[in-house]
Amino acid sequence: MTPFTTKTLEKALIAKLMLNFGKAPDEATDQEMMKASALVLRDVMAIRKVETRKETRREQKKQVHYLSLEFLMGRSLMKNAYNLEVLPQLKEALEHLGFKAADIFELEPDAGLGNGGLGRLAACYLDSMTTLEIPATGYSICYELGIFKQKIVEGQQVELPDDWKDLGAAWLLPKPEEVQEVRFGGTLREFWDDGHLHIVNENAITVMAIPCDMVVAGYGTQHVNTLRLWDARASHPVDMALFSRGEYLKAAEEEAMAKTIAKVLYPEDNHYEGKSLRLKQQYFFVSATVQSIARNHLETYGTLKNFHEKNVIQINDTHPTLVIPELMRIFIDEAGMSWDEAWEITRQSVAYTNHTVLAEALERWPQSLVETLLPRIWQIIQEISARWQRKVEDFYHDPAKTQKMAILWDGEVRMANLCIAGGMAVNGVSGLHSDILKKDVFKEACGMEPWKFQNVTNGIDHRRWLSEINPGLDGLIRDLMGGDEYLTHPSALRKLDAYADDKAVQERLAAIKRKNKEDFAAYAKKTQGVVLNPDAIFDVQVKRLHEYKRQLLNVLHIISLYQKLQEDPNAITHPHTFLFGAKAAPGYAVAKRIIRLINSLADEIDHNPICKDKLQVVFLENYRVSLAERLMPASEVSQQISTAGKEASGTGNMKFMMNGALTIGTLDGANVEMHEVLGDENMFLFGLHADEVERLKKEGYVPQRLYNRDPVLHNCLNALRKGFRDGVSYEDLYQRLLFGAGGSPADEYLLLADFQSYCQAEQRMAETYGNAEAWNRMSIHNIARSGIFAADRAVAEYADNIWHVPHK
Repeated sequence: MTPFTTKTLEKALIAKLMLNFGKAPDEATDQEMMKASALVLRDVMAIRKVETRKETRREQKKQVHYLSLEFLMGRSLMKNAYNLEVLPQLKEALEHLGFKAADIFELEPDAGLGNGGLGRLAACYLDSMTTLEIPATGYSICYELGIFKQKIVEGQQVELPDDWKDLGAAWLLPKPEEVQEVRFGGTLREFWDDGHLHIVNENAITVMAIPCDMVVAGYGTQHVNTLRLWDARASHPVDMALFSRGEYLKAAEEEAMAKTIAKVLYPEDNHYEGKSLRLKQQYFFVSATVQSIARNHLETYGTLKNFHEKNVIQINDTHPTLVIPELMRIFIDEAGMSWDEAWEITRQSVAYTNHTVLAEALERWPQSLVETLLPRIWQIIQEISARWQRKVEDFYHDPAKTQKMAILWDGEVRMANLCIAGGMAVNGVSGLHSDILKKDVFKEACGMEPWKFQNVTNGIDHRRWLSEINPGLDGLIRDLMGGDEYLTHPSALRKLDAYADDKAVQERLAAIKRKNKEDFAAYAKKTQGVVLNPDAIFDVQVKRLHEYKRQLLNVLHIISLYQKLQEDPNAITHPHTFLFGAKAAPGYAVAKRIIRLINSLADEIDHNPICKDKLQVVFLENYRVSLAERLMPASEVSQQISTAGKEASGTGNMKFMMNGALTIGTLDGANVEMHEVLGDENMFLFGLHADEVERLKKEGYVPQRLYNRDPVLHNCLNALRKGFRDGVSYEDLYQRLLFGAGGSPADEYLLLADFQSYCQAEQRMAETYGNAEAWNRMSIHNIARSGIFAADRAVAEYADNIWHVPHK
């Protein structure tokens, strides 16, 4: 039941404008109306949150605590209105009060508290946990600046600060009464009392963690959950005693540390200061979170001995790993438990999701840094490590395995191994990824404790990524199904398979896609000044810029098409537009060079008359959630071309599939499961498989042979050296592919090995596109079989198999 009619919503908006801004609707700015709309919906959710909390306590329900250093929430106004089932009423009310609803929604900044897939996944799971009525809280940092705003200047990425909180803070409910103290540095003093060893941290720098709660509404339920974002404040802005002695910098040390902790998402950690700040961020949010959970648990139960029965902490990637020693610290130092009792409870309370097989992404911290910053945590990690090492030695009697599984080794703390040792479950995020974890990355740990290892294939919030962003397709699905059953039972989408050969349905789907393309073309013209041809194939690759995701392979293929066009102006029979969207990490030089290359190529093609209405390349600036919401419904081809065995899962692939785009992809990540439900006939597969990749690398891969043997590839790579009309040479990328650079082997991610197969897949796709009936049939099958990739299914699997909590 919706909380508002259009009329009551109008009254609530008018009242909110008057109370909060002292203005009538005809005096209010669009910004004030956006904030008023957010506050009205926030009030409804806050009331429901009180009821949800009361019910959780009354029935003593087990709670899920989802810890992630990233939550990429995007915009919340339309999403919350949709989930509260008042979106049509809100649009009408805004129009009645003299505002353009679309303008109000567009004003809201993306809450960019994440880099990409990891943070977006966390946001989707929070939505599903709420919809499935699982008592859950997400935890992260209330970053003042989210992921940077990307500006392209002369073809190159420039990072600008992303100050989202001016308007975005309307969703935040500060809870200063629930502040937690987090301590850094200091010295440890030990003493015996009452037969117990007590350890006190003295002279530490204390940072106050202030919770700012963002309330999350589920769909079709009164249940409400919370995203708790921790803001940092100094316990004493200035130490007056030090200030009086003239030690001005030291006097403001606490304030300086507090300000930096919550300032920016992920500082660069390729230098000591960056590593130090990132570790501070991780401990800050973990310590505040665990203290908060323990305090609330004690208020309800009066003891921490049943903590594991009533709480489960899910670690999203290794960033929150310090939850394990922090739980131990609280159980031993504050609750007076023995080591064995504390360890048993900790081990049954924590579960770990691994998101990568890339060795460089499995976090390792310098021992000296942990020892200095977190002396008590360091002591506990040492003890965990020693006991775990003994366990490994007793099981394997093999020094090589002991070294690989060690938590402390060679002056480093290995966070993934700490997660495995201290948790009850370890899961990968796709079938292939979980197999690689079991058989390779964590092979020895799986051999010792096989019961810990599970798979939960990722999922997306289909209500947002289909129904909300693609109303045309949503309308078609509802008409064919006779209702909106799929919103809460995504597997119902499978019924669409029956309409795959229905000409009328195919034509309606084609018309919806055409309208979405026209809408996106208008948006691109307005925001970026670029003119897109809606008759062209919209061939899209949007994701973080990383070498293993192989945007460069896409570029090499486009160069080959461009060269072919110059030899034969009729080589491309149907207009083809390649759209890229990607941010490169600020310190990732190669990724930034690839962005510049894409823009150089786009400029070259744009200025060559031969390419007009045949070939176009566009780099979409500042790719983010709100841009993705416009792009996905308009996309026709989804590029999922990572080196097999490197992508853990991917979720963009699922969003494209759900919106009817067809995939050109390798058998990597969740593409494997997509292939299982789609078959060869409904996607365009290419490239080496994961086992073939490993075999080729073992046998000795020599990319120069391919360069010398394949004239098309030869000419593409030479074009990198020569550069384009802007005069920039990409000799460095040429060298990297053929000879390696900076310690990386030549063509580390096998672009050249897969080049020919990829070009053939693109050719098959272009030929199929010419047959509208075949294309639309494949598109319907993709939509119909995408229900398995809904976050509701993934969260239900976590609930049943790892968390052991009931759900709707």
